[in-house]
Amino acid sequence: MKIGRWAGLLAVAAFLSGCGDFWEAPGGNTSFSLLNSGSITVPQNSSGSVTVTVTPANSFTGSVTLTCAVTTPAAGATSSTDPTCSFSTSSVSITGTTPGTSTMTVDTSSSTPTGAYDITVTGVSGSSAETTVVCVEVGTGTCSSTSSSSGNFYILSETSLAGYSIQNGTLTAISGSSFTLSGASAMAISGNYLWVAADGYITPYQISNTGALTQESQISAFTDISGVGALQVDPSGTWLLDASYSGLLYAFPITSSGTYDTSRNIQANMSLASQSVQPGGITISPSGSTNPIVAVALKTNGTQVFPFNSGDAAPIGTAYTWGASHNPTITPYGGSKAAAIAVAIDPTNRFLYIGETNAFSPSTNSGALRVYSTGSTMNEISYTGTASSSTPYAPLGTGPNSILPMASGNYLYVASNQSSGAGAIAGYSVSGSGLTALSGTDTTGTEPQGLAEDSTGSYVMAVSTSGTLFDGYSFTSSSGALGSSPVTSTTIPSAPIAIVAVP
Repeated sequence: MKIGRWAGLLAVAAFLSGCGDFWEAPGGNTSFSLLNSGSITVPQNSSGSVTVTVTPANSFTGSVTLTCAVTTPAAGATSSTDPTCSFSTSSVSITGTTPGTSTMTVDTSSSTPTGAYDITVTGVSGSSAETTVVCVEVGTGTCSSTSSSSGNFYILSETSLAGYSIQNGTLTAISGSSFTLSGASAMAISGNYLWVAADGYITPYQISNTGALTQESQISAFTDISGVGALQVDPSGTWLLDASYSGLLYAFPITSSGTYDTSRNIQANMSLASQSVQPGGITISPSGSTNPIVAVALKTNGTQVFPFNSGDAAPIGTAYTWGASHNPTITPYGGSKAAAIAVAIDPTNRFLYIGETNAFSPSTNSGALRVYSTGSTMNEISYTGTASSSTPYAPLGTGPNSILPMASGNYLYVASNQSSGAGAIAGYSVSGSGLTALSGTDTTGTEPQGLAEDSTGSYVMAVSTSGTLFDGYSFTSSSGALGSSPVTSTTIPSAPIAIVAVP
């Protein structure tokens, strides 16, 4: 089917300043929403595909009819040379709460001009209509517009919790997602539940399909009077891990419905080498990993690594030590003042990433990213880029507070403090042999505290303690480049300490 330029969709095109390679969230109705799997690259005289998902809301059932149109063509394109599109099914049937999908195939010809095209997919059921915008890169085209929407995400400060999404390039609060807290310190997300440490408890919040939160009862058995330094849910969704300021690593058994699984015991006897843990200071191996681990960053005491098996009654094993088959407690690089403050594991389980402060001299440029293989020996990976020949990866300001491996496993972003005030995000492409630095950095607010990838893989988002509190950068999957004009805000809750996105 040939894509026409629909007059009725010119209003949508008016919102777009380039190529919006992201999904549009629901507009005026809440019967269903549309999203797509992200921007695609299609050479001339070839084809590519993208998945369009219809998600029901408010007990909606029925059929959603899908159509498409080019709403922002590349320069020099005409209706006769535009790409064409078709659906594997143009009518998606919704019978319950399960989303429905259709594959949209985009075809180009040898006469299709190179450039970036916005294709708007419209879903209609009765009087309800929703749209999602797919960006198609043909040849040298680049998807870069931020005039689009993201998935839902949540921002935590010591005194508040609030949910947001990016709607047509603007940070937008989610109705029913704001709560006042006391002494909040960390949060984690698993399925339809957000787990928040505050008021001496770890409390689950149920996430609705609109992003609104329902605060569940505080679980008295999950009380941590000393305070939670960092939270993480294991990939099976059956254990909630708490790296505590008491110097213990807890494993709380949980159910898929956000409750305490009383059929299993809490594991609370694993000692940490330190009581110093930050919100981004714990990570766990992805599902299906060989030799799965939990790693905790403990400042000057380095990074402590534990074996982990979700199927065991006590899933956390005894901490590894030097000389064991897995190396480690990992000593910070650069002397007694160096400190591990952030950790992450590659989603394809190739590498463990550690962010450290005071690894180099001078102190104005002393932060470092260290990379270890996750094989049986956990060898450190030497830097192969151009910024540094030292063992840790390039110096990163005064310290990396947050490390974000993208879900695809192809890119990694590190948010660091800078001596000049404003923070910065450095990017890397990831291969089996290590990392290669991407050119340039992106500016954040002062002291960035957290990074997150939205559920569509379209935005990389950062929160900072002051200045620009929120930055949402559009993400180009073909190059790893972050958009130069981020969605920003200075009005979210002050001094945020963490951000998580709905998977």
